[in-house]
Amino acid sequence: MTATASAERQSLTLRIVRTWLPVVVVAAGIAVMAFRGFDDVGLEGGAGIIGAGLSVWLLNQLHRIGVDGDAERYEEDAARDFFDRHGRWPDEPQAARG
Repeated sequence: MTATASAERQSLTLRIVRTWLPVVVVAAGIAVMAFRGFDDVGLEGGAGIIGAGLSVWLLNQLHRIGVDGDAERYEEDAARDFFDRHGRWPDEPQAARG
């Protein structure tokens, strides 16, 4: 398997888990409510399943926020390492050194 095919497969898997899994679980909760009827068991069971789908979505969002924070932290660390080696920030022109 090539690197491109592997990346495409991983992208598809992430898209399914991040988007379609929560959608399917929420739809299943709505279906339980609709087919079971609007009695206590149907409403509570459906609401529980919908809550599980929303939890999957929220956990994915929180994970993505955490990963984005890690990327920013790595960029800042690289900029600090560059400053330690060269005495200036990476986006600072060389002529600005005093």
